[in-house]
Amino acid sequence: MSLLDEKSWWDQVRRNVAGVDEVGRGPLAGPVMAAAVILDPQRPIAGLRDSKRLSARRRTELAALIRERAWSWALGRADVQEIDTLNILRASHLAMQRAVAALAVGPELVLVDGNTASRR
Repeated sequence: MSLLDEKSWWDQVRRNVAGVDEVGRGPLAGPVMAAAVILDPQRPIAGLRDSKRLSARRRTELAALIRERAWSWALGRADVQEIDTLNILRASHLAMQRAVAALAVGPELVLVDGNTASRR
């Protein structure tokens, strides 16, 4: 695919690109949660970046803006029993899959924050 073809493809699908990430892998007890979101390119949100680099107050402000402006957002969860059965990585992936499946708008592409890749 040429750079021009890739730009044309991206221009067509970028409206249906979901981002997904998990939270809760560090604690010793409790579920792992994931969030998926499809942002509206016509309503950008300044300041979105690695949540670990944001203050708690700024994360709360941005969360409200995301819920207000996004085309779709959803949460997914894997409970303690699933973590114990599957392992934490697979349970995190399960929570991410559930979050994406719960989106009101079906994404054409899903970008996953993580260090392993798989296609499903």
